[in-house]
Amino acid sequence: MSHTSYAPVVEVTRGAIVESVHFGAIAVSDPFGNLLASYGDPYTVTFLRSSAKPFQALPFIEAGGDKHFGFEQAELALICASHSGTDDHLAVLRSIQRKTGVTEADLLCGTHSPIHVQTALALEARGETPTPNRHNCSGKHTGMLAHARLRGWPIENYIDPHHPLQQLILTTFAEMAGLPVEQVVVGIDGCSAPNFAVPLGNAARAYANLIDPRALSPERAAACQRITHAMTGNPFMVAGPERFDTLLMEVASGRILVKSGAEGYQGIALPPGALGPGTPALGIAFKIADGDLTGRAGPCASLEILRQLGAITKQELDTLAAFGARPIYNQRHIEVGQIRPHFELVKDERYFGA
Repeated sequence: MSHTSYAPVVEVTRGAIVESVHFGAIAVSDPFGNLLASYGDPYTVTFLRSSAKPFQALPFIEAGGDKHFGFEQAELALICASHSGTDDHLAVLRSIQRKTGVTEADLLCGTHSPIHVQTALALEARGETPTPNRHNCSGKHTGMLAHARLRGWPIENYIDPHHPLQQLILTTFAEMAGLPVEQVVVGIDGCSAPNFAVPLGNAARAYANLIDPRALSPERAAACQRITHAMTGNPFMVAGPERFDTLLMEVASGRILVKSGAEGYQGIALPPGALGPGTPALGIAFKIADGDLTGRAGPCASLEILRQLGAITKQELDTLAAFGARPIYNQRHIEVGQIRPHFELVKDERYFGA
């Protein structure tokens, strides 16, 4: 990764001065790998982090694991999620574990306080220590363990990159991204499971295939459709209260699939026809170079990408105004500046016109 891969994406002003700038890179692809729009270097290689979760669940669903164990759609959404650790998430997770014979003690994701602040405070008030089930990746890990059980594979080392489960996930993701498996860089995620780094354009292609899998095998296409419907139909399970992924999917009423990842990564998928009759499915992948640790830049960039593509209405943007271009206030609630997008997508004129 080079600093030249990135260009200014979001700027923060104080008065008339630009005080801070978030740099990034953006790729928009169709299911066949045609790069239809970009900004910065769309071939920047970087880790998907939790944006990889739908693809990590895919081979389990392709093998019929959700049907074998009798998953509800909310349960399928949770294994693709970075959930907030609320009691509602915990209840669905425990249901998955009961159905699959997975126990919390099997999870190798580690522990952290729930993302949902009120839940974290409630645990603290009760004198409870967070356990692995409250981890935002516990759904993914439970899904991986269920997959290992389905195939009769060992569960003790299910996150080892050489485990057959992780090898199958890697191969499946590579196929979705249109890459030879050797070109997928493998690293270890914050939750200790393997994660993947690929060019943004290939990650965007994977998302386009997820939401429009017609060119894939019937089994994989059906699995992609089940994942898409589960995530867009149960957006609360994918993230949680007041979080961007959940709110965008709620506002879009199933028309947009979105999955964020750590360090400023975002994956978005738009179905065929989202930009008008006959338009192709689109996958979008972008990275905020500085990791966007406050979370202020990624959602703002997401909404601007969707606006420039014509994939979101003004009413929807207004509903999500707290995440878009907006005023910044100081501690006395005096407006002191703005956060605003600062980029123009380079579009393929064959698809978008001059």
